[in-house]
Amino acid sequence: MKKLKYMLIGAALVFAGAVSAQEKKPDFEKQGDLIKGTFYYEDGSVRQEGTYKEGELHGEWISYNEEGKKTAVGQYNMGEKTGKWFFWTEDKLTEVDYRNSHIASVNSWKSDKNALTVN
Repeated sequence: MKKLKYMLIGAALVFAGAVSAQEKKPDFEKQGDLIKGTFYYEDGSVRQEGTYKEGELHGEWISYNEEGKKTAVGQYNMGEKTGKWFFWTEDKLTEVDYRNSHIASVNSWKSDKNALTVN
């Protein structure tokens, strides 16, 4: 469980670091009472997108790899992680359930071409 927590912390740092490690400036667009932020890789493809409310992360946030495939989807409620977050790799899906911005449970499924394994 500790190893998984460290992996998730690392993923969160990558998720947050996406904002600071880019050269192409992010776009911000007003959508009602929300501000949508879109962050890019150097080649211009979308790295991450989500919304803010009153200066806080709020609503759905999605991260993509350089090929445009989703790598993470999660929800914020006024800056706090909430609900089910999903992290994808080539052969694994990890579901993390957040309550009060803390990890409440973790489930993962690993797939090879012939079988699905639940961890």
